[in-house]
Amino acid sequence: MRPARYALRVSSEPVASDPGAATIPDAPNAAIDAQREEQLAKVPFFDGLTADALAMIAHVTTEESYAYGTKIFAYGDPGDKLYIILEGKVRIFREVGGMGEEALAVLAAGEVFGEMSLLDESTRSAGALAHERCRLLVITKDAFDDLLFLHKDLAYEVLWSCVRMLASRLRETNDKLTFLSTTGRF
Repeated sequence: MRPARYALRVSSEPVASDPGAATIPDAPNAAIDAQREEQLAKVPFFDGLTADALAMIAHVTTEESYAYGTKIFAYGDPGDKLYIILEGKVRIFREVGGMGEEALAVLAAGEVFGEMSLLDESTRSAGALAHERCRLLVITKDAFDDLLFLHKDLAYEVLWSCVRMLASRLRETNDKLTFLSTTGRF
C-alpha cells in the first residue's frame, strides 16, 4: 500500500498535533459539501453508504460541465478521474477501424463512468463525449486512492458497489452479444 498524501478532515478546527493543517471554512465549502452529499445519495452506485461515508466522498469531489459534443476523455488517455453524471447525458464510444464510431452506451443522470481505469490503472478503454450538455461530479484518482487507503470500511463498501456495477454491465454486454449472434448480426 502506498502512503496517503493528505488526511481528510471534515472538522473546521485544526488538529493540535498538525501545526501546518489547513482548516476547512465552515460556510461556503460546508454548503457545497452538503449539496454534493445529497447528489451522491441519489446515485445508485452509492446506495447503502452511510451519511458519514457520503460526506467523505463529497468532500473530495469537484464539479465539471461540458457542452454538447465536447470530448470528456479519449480512448487511450490516462485514467485519472471517476465521473458521476448530475445532469445531461454522456456517450461512451470506441472508434472501429473502417466503420467509424461505435456507441457502447449512453449514460444519464445518476450513472457513473470512468471507474475501470481507477481500479486497474490502465488507460481509458473507450472515449466519452457529452451527448448533451452535462454537469458531472468528479473524483480524481489520487483523492479516490487516498480516501480508500485512509478509510478501509468505506473502501470495502465502494469497491463492492463497483463490483456490482461492473457485473451488471458485463451481463448487459453478454445479452447484447447473444442477441447479435442469434440474429446473425455478429
